[in-house]
Amino acid sequence: MAIVVVPYNPEWPQYFAEVRAELEPLLSYLAPVFHHVGSTSVPGLAAKPKIDLHAAFHDENALAVAIERVKGISAYTFHGDKYNDQSWTFTSGKGSYGARLYLCASDNTVLRDRIIFRDYLRAHPERAQAYAALKLRLMGEANDDWSYYTGGKTAFVSETLHLAATGRRD
Repeated sequence: MAIVVVPYNPEWPQYFAEVRAELEPLLSYLAPVFHHVGSTSVPGLAAKPKIDLHAAFHDENALAVAIERVKGISAYTFHGDKYNDQSWTFTSGKGSYGARLYLCASDNTVLRDRIIFRDYLRAHPERAQAYAALKLRLMGEANDDWSYYTGGKTAFVSETLHLAATGRRD
């Protein structure tokens, strides 16, 4: 599957709202809190055109019910808890296009880190531009090797989370 990183699309927040609106009727009684995360949630940031969103649940039982309910939506493919981080992943669309939905508990550390990372990039546009440059370089080097592409971002993400934790700018 090809790795595609495109310039920021100002319609991405609206796409997030549309995906959330499609899911809310199915999950509303379970009281999820939806979060737009990933590069499409940072204004001006180049990204894979796939909307990343988390639906976070305060109640573990509600999370279990939500996982089963979303499994029943034919437009979504279930990938399980593939990183063993208590974040269940579903995708819709094809390849780099579409949506990636994560279901997790409200106190999930992956969700926490994604929100911190997103917020830091929103507040520090120069850091967001450095991330965009890295992603574009990796896309060119990866030859559609997703492990290479994803792994190539790890140090940058870790460093950004450290900057956010210490209140520093890069």
